[in-house]
Amino acid sequence: MFAKLSQLSRQERRRFRVGLLFALPWIVGFLGFTLYPVIVSLYYSLNVYTTFGQPMRWVGLANYSELLTADKLFWLSLYNTLYMVVLGIPFHLLLTFLLALLLNMNLRGISVYRTIFYLPTIVPVVATSILWMWVFNPEYGLINAILDELGIHGPGWLTDPDLAKPSLILMGTWTIGSTLVIFLAGLQEVPRQLYDAAMIDGAGSWQQVRHVTLPMLSPVIFFNLVMGVIGGFQVFTQAFIMTKGGPLDATLFYALYLYQNAFEYFKMPYASAMAWILFVVVIVATLVVFRSSARLVYYEGEER
Repeated sequence: MFAKLSQLSRQERRRFRVGLLFALPWIVGFLGFTLYPVIVSLYYSLNVYTTFGQPMRWVGLANYSELLTADKLFWLSLYNTLYMVVLGIPFHLLLTFLLALLLNMNLRGISVYRTIFYLPTIVPVVATSILWMWVFNPEYGLINAILDELGIHGPGWLTDPDLAKPSLILMGTWTIGSTLVIFLAGLQEVPRQLYDAAMIDGAGSWQQVRHVTLPMLSPVIFFNLVMGVIGGFQVFTQAFIMTKGGPLDATLFYALYLYQNAFEYFKMPYASAMAWILFVVVIVATLVVFRSSARLVYYEGEER
């Protein structure tokens, strides 16, 4: 690298120094706040300490072994998280896709409807969680009040172990605005002549969606799926504010259990091991999704 720099002209070296100077804040931030914590967390995960102020003791893979063989809450938290990923993400993607089809119609005032669906996205997650705690309240919540008017006794949404996770999935529909915007942008890019050709061939609305919209929108669906998988494994704030992992650990998600080990039980090496296991799980899940994309995702202009 230095040999190549010496071959540059004086003006080119000056431009390089100026560019490096502008990039320096990011480089320092990356090294100090990203790379260094990652390396230190790996070191912590191979150690253990009993109390603060005491030196760490090297234990190798003992933390990982305990997580995988002796910690039942670890497997429960992983199951709860997989539940949200496997059931919640497809549900949200399907709902968002259907809404995008409706909001892509050329109707008067459609921009107002698009704005209404996007607005909840800009509300902070904490405020949204507090709002939905009231909506789900079994005694005076909005949903149960509506059900009472219909003569139906509403359930305890967040107090029932069987309904707690589905309730959080239902709450997630409140913040699908960002994904909705991406779907709408993808729909706008589908060539109109493809629909015209399909109509000439006698295709109805469902056939047009199946044979034109879905293939052309598959890269957008794939992108949203990958981002959903990565975000789904990190669900934390809603459970932390609304349920604290209850009832009966039904919403003890992986990130919440990691937080508890690190900042409530003060088992930082144990939590670091959890973080690295989560990293591996997310990488594997993402690779599986990418491997499936070769058969399911269509890129315009790509030879098959």
